[in-house]
Amino acid sequence: MSVQCRRIRLHKLHGQVYNVAFVRHVVDNSRRTPSMNNFQSVIFDMDGVIVDSHPAHRKAWHEFLQSLDKDVSDEALEFILDGRKRSEIMRHFLGDLPESELAELGRMKDKLFQRIALEVKPVPGVIDFVGELRRRHIKLAIATSASRSRTESTLRNLRLTDCFATVVTGDDVPEGKSSPAIYELVCARLGAEAHHSLVLEDAPPAVKAAKAAGFRCIGVAAGNGSGAKLWRAGADHVIENFVGISLDDLEKATQAEEP
Repeated sequence: MSVQCRRIRLHKLHGQVYNVAFVRHVVDNSRRTPSMNNFQSVIFDMDGVIVDSHPAHRKAWHEFLQSLDKDVSDEALEFILDGRKRSEIMRHFLGDLPESELAELGRMKDKLFQRIALEVKPVPGVIDFVGELRRRHIKLAIATSASRSRTESTLRNLRLTDCFATVVTGDDVPEGKSSPAIYELVCARLGAEAHHSLVLEDAPPAVKAAKAAGFRCIGVAAGNGSGAKLWRAGADHVIENFVGISLDDLEKATQAEEP
């Protein structure tokens, strides 16, 4: 709401003399425009955002399915990259198996991935970015469709285990990231609000879910050519990686004037 002043008189602000219209303009704008450091929390996906793991996942799923005499094309393997839980992927390729069999097959697939994961590296710049957020006392969280065991192993290998206030995995929610449930659970654990939280995601369905739940969301393309898909999904902004990126950069990119 703009403020009109009919009379101009002097007013002292921080030791300087201004006319009252200017003072009211400053105060009013500070109320209606989001300030920098507006985020209470930043919520990271893991695969494709913290670690550049998609090539390794493709290779692990391909070898795993081949071991079960399932020949799957590269195009069909795109299904694994959309923020789905491991059980969803298993059922998609192998049919409606009982939970006990899914669990055993999941352990087999994870062993394959752990062998291949030696090739996995962090997304460029993400370690420094996490460090900046910690220095600025922003609450950090992980929201990933990966299993808890693989998530903990990945964070431990990157020496990031102690950086996150909460870690929510595919083991903690009934649905994958086409549902906002995982982000809502993170906020509940952090005591944060969606409109003061930033989600970092690389999967278009996850971007759609985060935006529908009221989060601001940055798409991370990580050199995989998915930038256009992330924009179409509704990302507030899209980056390739975190090199040279600061929290202020992302806040400016996602800022919108409040009604």
